[in-house]
Amino acid sequence: MTRLGILVIHNDPVPETEIWRAAPEGTSVHTARFECPRLDDAEYTGSTARLLADAPDVVRSLDFLGRLGVDRIAFCFGSPSFFGGEGFDAEFAEAAAAHTHGTPVFTSGQALTGALAAAGVRRPLVVMPPWFTPPTHRAAEAYLTAHGVEEVFVHPFELGPEWAHIAPYNAFDEGARWAIDGAEVLRQTVAAFEATGGRADGVLVPGSGFRTQEQVPLLEKALGVPVITANQSVLWYALREAPVRPPTPPGALFATLAPQRPHP
Repeated sequence: MTRLGILVIHNDPVPETEIWRAAPEGTSVHTARFECPRLDDAEYTGSTARLLADAPDVVRSLDFLGRLGVDRIAFCFGSPSFFGGEGFDAEFAEAAAAHTHGTPVFTSGQALTGALAAAGVRRPLVVMPPWFTPPTHRAAEAYLTAHGVEEVFVHPFELGPEWAHIAPYNAFDEGARWAIDGAEVLRQTVAAFEATGGRADGVLVPGSGFRTQEQVPLLEKALGVPVITANQSVLWYALREAPVRPPTPPGALFATLAPQRPHP
C-alpha cells in the first residue's frame, strides 16, 4: 500500500478529486488543508519558503499527515515555487519535514519539473489556469527555464464572457474552480498547440486547482505528445518513490515508470 498525503489550500477541491481518480489500486490519498496566503482582492506574488513552511496552519496539517503515517507528503500549491525560484523547493521541503515526524515532503514544482524531464519535454505549451496573471506567467516561465526547459509557449486559458467583470486573480475564489469546461480545455489546447507550428513537444498544465485530468488521454491522442498536469505529476512522483510499485495509470508520463516490482 502506498499512502500519499497531500497538502492543499483551503478552498481547492481539485487535487484530491483528480489524484484519487487516477490512483491505482493499492494507493490511498489523504488530504490536509491550510489557508491560502493570497490576500483578498490582490495578486499572489510569492512567500518565502521558511515562512510558508512554518505558518501555523501549515505546521498543523503537516503534523497531522505525519502522525497519520503517510509515506510522503506533496505540497499541492505551485505558485510559491514559481515565485520563489530555483532554491524554493529544496528549502521548503527541508523546513516542512521538521514538522512531519520524519515523513519526506516534496513540492508540486519538484513533481512538475521531474515529470517534464522524465517525459523528455523541453519545449512545452503551458496552458495557464485562468486565475494566473501575467506576473505568474513570467515567474513560471523563469522557473521552468531554470530547471532545464528550453522554450515555453504560454496559453492563458480563457473563461467565458460571463467572467469578464471579475479580476482574474479573484476568479478561483469566485467559483471558477468549478467552472472549467473539459471540452473547452480540449479545444483551446489543441488550437494553441497547433499555433506553435510544431515547435512545442509537449503540453504542461500547471495549477493544482485547474481541473484538466480527464482531458489528458484525449489530448495525447490528438496531439501525439506527452501531456503533464500538476496533479498527475504529483501522483507520478509519489509512485516513482514507492518501495513496491502498484499497476500504473495509463498515459505517457506513467509509461516512464519502471515495470511493477513483485512483493517480497
